[in-house]
Amino acid sequence: MDLDQLHTFLEIVRLKSFSKAAQTCFRTQPAISAQIRQLEQELNTSLFERLGTRIQLTAAGRIFCDYADQILDLRRRAQNSINELERVPRGELVIAANEATCIYVLPTVFSEYKKRFPNVQLLVDRSYGGHVVEAVLDNLADFGFTQLPVAEKKLQVLPIYSDEIKLLAPVGHPLAAQASVSCTDVAAYPLLLPKGGATRAKLNQWLEPVEDELQISMELDSTEMIKRFVLAGLGLSFMAASHFQEGVDARHYAAISLSPEPIIRRLGLIYRRDKALSKAGLGFIQTVSERAAELAQATPEATRA
Repeated sequence: MDLDQLHTFLEIVRLKSFSKAAQTCFRTQPAISAQIRQLEQELNTSLFERLGTRIQLTAAGRIFCDYADQILDLRRRAQNSINELERVPRGELVIAANEATCIYVLPTVFSEYKKRFPNVQLLVDRSYGGHVVEAVLDNLADFGFTQLPVAEKKLQVLPIYSDEIKLLAPVGHPLAAQASVSCTDVAAYPLLLPKGGATRAKLNQWLEPVEDELQISMELDSTEMIKRFVLAGLGLSFMAASHFQEGVDARHYAAISLSPEPIIRRLGLIYRRDKALSKAGLGFIQTVSERAAELAQATPEATRA
């Protein structure tokens, strides 16, 4: 049994797929399957049940999963402790975040961080909604960016900034010239909605009075795809105003507030309270905090609490 086998095993558990794990581990699927067979032979038990195209952990697999996670976490802690002996922090940080955060928040954060800690490798785990919280809780990620509030007591939460969720419409649309719209106004048009997550939950509540009248054209999980489809005239959508401000400035889109009360999206950095933070980790928190202050100054109207 080696650490690489444990990493492969946990990737399969995380992704619930041998083929997807093969991609993230940069191996062929037969090679991944061979590693798991070797593990099962050594442990003298089956770790996965194969149900057609689906897989799930056996009882032994669930037990082994906890130990495998602890072993790899201990390995990372040992490596981080050794790295701390050096003057310049090294190692890696895993950051869990959704697509929009990866596009609109992380580039500037990473750029500044790499200037300060050039020898620390930053890895992005692109996750959605509650999966970000799970990744941090399960020690699959060192830090996560997610919408607030987060009620999990095991996590430390650092608020970053607030943004208003607005109606996204192409310039020239009948609603584009309005200062605000009600749920009744938008019910008359096809809508492109996010598949899930905190923003969708807030929108569902706002749209509830007209839910029987809604024309949901598509449900999408990509911010950029939604923007392209809106521009193509396939429907109206909703997202944080900062995510399409460039398009508004270029007169491609109109951003319209929702009434009677605006919907505010709050973003935060999360990490485990019990996690021993390295210099690299503390530096990341500091960099994000400074970036949050810059965002607050740049968009005062969006950061009102």
